[in-house]
Amino acid sequence: MSKTASDNHLFSAIVAAVPSLDAPLARLADGSIETYGDAFALSARLAHLLVSRGVKPGDRVAVQVEKSWPSLALYLATIRAGAVYLPLNTAYTLNEVKYFLTDAEPALFVCRPEIETEARALATEIGVPCVETLGNDGVGSLTVSAAALSPTFPDVARGPDELACILYTSGTTGRAKGAMLTHRNLLSNAVTLKDYWRFTSNDVLIHALPLFHTHGLFVAANVIFMSGASMLFRTKFDAREAIELMPQATCLMGVPTFYTRLLDQPGLTREATQHMRLFTSGSAPLLAETHRAFRERTGHAILERYGMTETGMNTSNPYEGERIAGTVGLPLPGVSVRVVDPESGTVLGSDEIGMIEVKGPNVTKGYWRMPEKTASEFHDGFFVTGDLGKIDANDYVHIVGRGKDLVITGGFNVYPKEVEGEIDALPGVVESAIIGVPHPDFGEGVTAVVVMAKGADLSEQGIQKALESRLARFKQPKRVFFVNELPRNTMGKVQKNILRDTYRDIYRNIA
Repeated sequence: MSKTASDNHLFSAIVAAVPSLDAPLARLADGSIETYGDAFALSARLAHLLVSRGVKPGDRVAVQVEKSWPSLALYLATIRAGAVYLPLNTAYTLNEVKYFLTDAEPALFVCRPEIETEARALATEIGVPCVETLGNDGVGSLTVSAAALSPTFPDVARGPDELACILYTSGTTGRAKGAMLTHRNLLSNAVTLKDYWRFTSNDVLIHALPLFHTHGLFVAANVIFMSGASMLFRTKFDAREAIELMPQATCLMGVPTFYTRLLDQPGLTREATQHMRLFTSGSAPLLAETHRAFRERTGHAILERYGMTETGMNTSNPYEGERIAGTVGLPLPGVSVRVVDPESGTVLGSDEIGMIEVKGPNVTKGYWRMPEKTASEFHDGFFVTGDLGKIDANDYVHIVGRGKDLVITGGFNVYPKEVEGEIDALPGVVESAIIGVPHPDFGEGVTAVVVMAKGADLSEQGIQKALESRLARFKQPKRVFFVNELPRNTMGKVQKNILRDTYRDIYRNIA
């Protein structure tokens, strides 16, 4: 079928899935209800504004704003305008944002009103042509300017293999990489998850995840869109409030931190959760003890799944069937998962540990302006995840570690070399190593091990203070330890496995 003006692959599918324009989409904290019709009208106005600001099909729209109802509509607006959505973590400093804007070269940067002056100066410096603002109350130059524009928009035609989004992800070497996600990538994953997790228009999701991350935007929001369901839309997660909302809801998507905090609440009981049908967890490993404790308290088995920025979701514990603690479940329909020997690439057998590789319509088309890196990350058509794991005799996938040293804390990726670079630049530091060790609340705690120069006067608090203005809060070390030297192998490589073993219990007794 030839493309028409209304053939915008992802958005057209969303429109087709909506049962009625009057159907509720988001129930906000103030009690107001936004319908699908409201979402389409607001996104149309914002799409008109994007076009008026010079955004053309294929252009990037970089967004670093707090979660709000208009910020979700801005995502739809970008897709409708044929542009490429580029969400950025709100914790990033402008020093960090500079790299992303320089690399992606967006036509428009939408930022918080509080940093407008600094953002405009940065935009002028690096050549970003336009800056708009959007506050956590949903008010800013973006929405004020769009208010009088038309509530209908001639959606720009985009095919399934054209870009819908770029999400930056950090590895363990080199610079941050922009994973290019197509309309097909996002739509295929949303439809698969909707069906696999049995979502219908009757579902109500407690949406307390951020919107700059795969989990909150492309899993949670897109699944709701594709099922015509609704959400209790909250700007942040509050465990007590979540329990109060459960009688009105059917589902909660969260990170392990959500569940450890829920378990801290005496109100988490079987009675409180009796209206819920599904709890999912992802973005970081869920401890088996958390899984067991939640099941004992509520009677619900948390459904853990496994995904990546580059792939969306790859596996999931079954909706019906055994949800096994400590595993990430079975390959999703249409997704192939295999484990290979990291050296030879030979496919391994059941229960043999190796590198996890995946293939499917969900997998990125590559990294933004990094063709060599893109080529190196694919093996016989499979994407090399960098995660070590195994597939057992029942086809359940187990993640046992990472071939890379990426730290995942509270569902966010931390790139060790970036943090090490900031610490190593401090006066009196010889070298440092960043590791992730088990943390009861965040999954992994970012931890620094530092070698100081002779005669240097350094302290844990001093290093932490020095990093506050240089790194996003989630990247900052929760603890800093000093050693005379870092352990190395015969090739001179720092043995972070030894450091992880040495400090693995430091967060164990945190309440």
